Amino acid sequence: MPEVKKRRWGRLVAAGITLAVLVPLGYLWATSLVPGSYNPAEMGYADYGGGPSMDQSMDHEHQAGMSGMSGTSVADLTGPKTGMPNVIVTLTARKQKFQLASGETVDGYTVNGTSPGPLIRARVGDLIQVTFVNESVPDGATLHWHGIDVPNAEDGVAGVTQDAVPMGGKHVYRFKAPAAGTYWYHSHQVSADEVKGGLFGPIVIAPPSPGEVIATIHTYDGKRTINGHTGTSRVALPAGTTARIRVINTDNAILRVGLVGTPYKVVAIDGRDVHGPTAVTAAYPLAAGGRVDLEAVVPAGGMRLDAGTASTSLGIGSADPPQAELPGNNVDLLSYGTPAPLGFDPAKANRNFEYRIGRSAGFLDGIPGLWWTINGHKFPDVPMFMVAEGDIVKMKISNTSGQAHPMHLHGHHIVVLSRNGVPATGSPWWTDSLEVGNKETYEIAFVADNPGLWMDHCHNLPHASQGLITHLMYEGITTPYQVGGHSHNKPE
Repeated sequence: MPEVKKRRWGRLVAAGITLAVLVPLGYLWATSLVPGSYNPAEMGYADYGGGPSMDQSMDHEHQAGMSGMSGTSVADLTGPKTGMPNVIVTLTARKQKFQLASGETVDGYTVNGTSPGPLIRARVGDLIQVTFVNESVPDGATLHWHGIDVPNAEDGVAGVTQDAVPMGGKHVYRFKAPAAGTYWYHSHQVSADEVKGGLFGPIVIAPPSPGEVIATIHTYDGKRTINGHTGTSRVALPAGTTARIRVINTDNAILRVGLVGTPYKVVAIDGRDVHGPTAVTAAYPLAAGGRVDLEAVVPAGGMRLDAGTASTSLGIGSADPPQAELPGNNVDLLSYGTPAPLGFDPAKANRNFEYRIGRSAGFLDGIPGLWWTINGHKFPDVPMFMVAEGDIVKMKISNTSGQAHPMHLHGHHIVVLSRNGVPATGSPWWTDSLEVGNKETYEIAFVADNPGLWMDHCHNLPHASQGLITHLMYEGITTPYQVGGHSHNKPE
């Protein structure tokens, strides 16, 4: 073959190889692009979990998500619109530098000038009215009531249940306090940044008691704190007092907490009482977003709550806290406490879902990297878990992604049925923030009793912003809100 033809043939082969590589990459890049504005009710694909759909021949965006179709809007699923509130609060969010309770300066976000923001206190059945004012948070903000199963319109998720509140704007939330417990509120707009920066606070639904201690744990700029204090602080309770320590993990990762100096009981998890709690000395593994109530009688020598280690702790009592460390073993909720009725039969589930968390290389919104997947799909092509009101739902959550994920379903509490095939034998393990470790599988169940469009996502908030997010959608529900768009809604 003449030399000229050889060179020409070589160039053609090289061009062919280049095209063979670039064309698929270009396709993958183009199909990964997330629209600048989209309706969250229309994202992904419908998964009916083996149950009936409104019309099996239609995909869910055509039967429910389209704004022109009939249905119930999330905007209409409000709390009581009339009636005198029992609790009236105004919360003002600011972007500012502020001092922690222990004196260090942080550049972040505050609620009413502090972080954590002020405690909201209510009793079961109270009508709560919160006026949220965004004074100076540039990206907008909302308030989500983490763990409180509020009506959907009050859930505070930008682009899903409301528009983000812009600077100078305000939004009023109204809902009845449904169940006693320890909860927290936080922004659900650009939440990976705003929550980390301090836009959150505690809420307790229960009367105050002499032995109550609230311990909100958060890390600001690498400094772990309890109630805004670095190091060790103290609450002076008399010896012999029965103390209830309400611990809230507002960080992105699991944290081992517990009392040193005396045995204690785990009396509530994520706002739900434990049946038949027994005294333990082991540490409690508290998932990101989760809460746990610990109960103990204050000993004469005092006791200490540790947030991971003794270097960040809260002394409780009139004496210097003991010097011992948390033990290496953990409370196992799969067998802790004693059984009690669930109130429904998971064996009669008419929706059965799988939520398989993985990770794969590729593009997300045009950016190459390793991205989280749900059932093998990358965001936004993820399953929309479809239910109808009254359904009994079972879900198997498995994780082979290489990292742990604290999974949080809005608007519902779920009960753990098994872990890695081992059935739960203790108190019903009701939770709203479930730590799913790598190579772990949980089977959970719940009753679909709170209509709406609900986020179901990882509460390691950077993971959610990287695509580990989907929704639980009740059939016949629509939303008028858009992620992105003129309101610049960005829930994660």
